[in-house]
Amino acid sequence: MIRIILADDHSLVRTGLRRLLDDIDNITVVGESDNGNDAIVQVEELKPDIAILDINMPGLNGIKTTEILRRDYPDLKIIIISMHADEMFPQRLLKAGANAYLTKDSGIREITHAIEEVLEGRHYICTEVAQKLAQIKAGNRNESPFKGLSKRELEVLSLMIKGMKVAEISSSLSLSPKTVSTYRSRLLGKLDVQNDVELTRLAMQHGFLEESPLP
Repeated sequence: MIRIILADDHSLVRTGLRRLLDDIDNITVVGESDNGNDAIVQVEELKPDIAILDINMPGLNGIKTTEILRRDYPDLKIIIISMHADEMFPQRLLKAGANAYLTKDSGIREITHAIEEVLEGRHYICTEVAQKLAQIKAGNRNESPFKGLSKRELEVLSLMIKGMKVAEISSSLSLSPKTVSTYRSRLLGKLDVQNDVELTRLAMQHGFLEESPLP
């Protein structure tokens, strides 16, 4: 019997998913939670084979929960089922240690297939997300918007996309907060993005993060 726990802050989503999974002969849902902290506790207490997690949860989000579970329970299979098909989230979750990534539009057949794949030691990405990732890889990265940045701008950029705040970057690079803010504004302008989220997405699309761990 395959033992599964569910973690999603929407009770209707958990209920619906549980009903779907309980209809499968060799699967049993042994626990539910609405946040990442409780999901970690349930993994310790219930020893499931698979944890199915959402990304947006109170307390520890899906990314941090995945990182902790992967570190502490290396044999646990982790499946993300999220509303986000945007390529940024799947890549972050896979880097964090997730075994599969599905959207909430996925049907029970695809969910079942993902479960089978991860139990066989393989990764699985739903079709919609896989197509987006393939488009990024097929893109022409020679025309990177980061090509003309100075060494210092690249240093500030690297810390920004790791989630560091102005004060943290200031301390790390021995620059004044005002200088860091100036670099930040200059980067946003040069790269034609409005905020740090758009900046991170652009970095993902052009492979800038391939050598740098995500926050």
